[in-house]
Amino acid sequence: MTQVPKLSRRARWAIPAGALVLTGGVLAGTLISSAQAAPGLPARSAAQLLAEVADSTTPPLTGTVVETASFGLPALPATGNPTSLSSLLTGSHTIRVWYASPQHFRLAVPQSLSESDVIRDGRTAWLWQSTLNKVTKYTLPANSAKAAVPQQPLTPQQAAKQVLAAVGPTTTVKVDSNVTVAGQAAYALVLAPKDARSLIGQVQIDVDGSNGVPLRLQVFARGASSPAFQVGYTDIAFVKPAAADLSFTPPPGATVTQVNLSDTHSRAKDHAAPDVTTIGSGWLTVLKLPSSTLTPGAPGSGGPSAGDSTAVLRTLLAAATPVHGTWGSGRLLRTSLVSVLLTDRGPAFVGAVQPSVLYAAAAQH
Repeated sequence: MTQVPKLSRRARWAIPAGALVLTGGVLAGTLISSAQAAPGLPARSAAQLLAEVADSTTPPLTGTVVETASFGLPALPATGNPTSLSSLLTGSHTIRVWYASPQHFRLAVPQSLSESDVIRDGRTAWLWQSTLNKVTKYTLPANSAKAAVPQQPLTPQQAAKQVLAAVGPTTTVKVDSNVTVAGQAAYALVLAPKDARSLIGQVQIDVDGSNGVPLRLQVFARGASSPAFQVGYTDIAFVKPAAADLSFTPPPGATVTQVNLSDTHSRAKDHAAPDVTTIGSGWLTVLKLPSSTLTPGAPGSGGPSAGDSTAVLRTLLAAATPVHGTWGSGRLLRTSLVSVLLTDRGPAFVGAVQPSVLYAAAAQH
């Protein structure tokens, strides 16, 4: 998978919802179940739903998840590579899910002529990339049920928990009309930043009416009537997946690389590699990234799709506007949901915020 930008999905979600412009998404909104006539469900307050989602345990299930995004980016060069940065920002992402427990699941990202799978079986996790016939075997830390699996696709449950971390005095919370998602009756929990400097207008989390599991998350830019990003189930069945769906054996001829994530030194090195820091908190969080992260052709940005990513980054940089202030000078790329400031002196600042917030962060750092 592309290594530019060099942030894991969990790291990219450090900015509530909006920083998804760095993770990409898809422009396929019609694939996610749209709201139908409001189904009847017992009344729930916003506080009750927040507690229910926080305390919910995802039951065994199988289903299909679709990510969609429309960030207002300039036209990006087509690459035909499903793992390129261009594909992540504009292509369709469908994820097949087989989930038995936090320690046993499989997530598959099918493409027309390829597939990438993440499989966890206890302390062992596999990443299979069929196009390259490449397998990475990870040994996860012991006694860590929530150990992160590298390259794991985003699910509605993961997205919802990250966004709910921003709930606090800076957030307005309400319950909207009930909706139907993937055939399931669901509550619509709506979170809205109070500070107008956030580019996020609201985030809607659709919660299954039977078990409190988030079925869909939608992020709306301020003043927008349609979501700029959403991730949700298009079909779901709360049944335990078959054992065969959770097992994996490297295919014949595959190149297998082993990575031991339980090694303290390896984990520390991997964590430090991106050299990303956060500034501010909640909805106004800003990521400070080293220049190498967003510089085309920078050392460490290699990989099978590095050339594709360089072309995409050049297109985005060409669309950026020259700006300057007391903090210095640079270029600003702004979309409906995310602002990116690339300073001439090196660091880049990214956030789901007004440019003024990035300028203030640059001035302080």
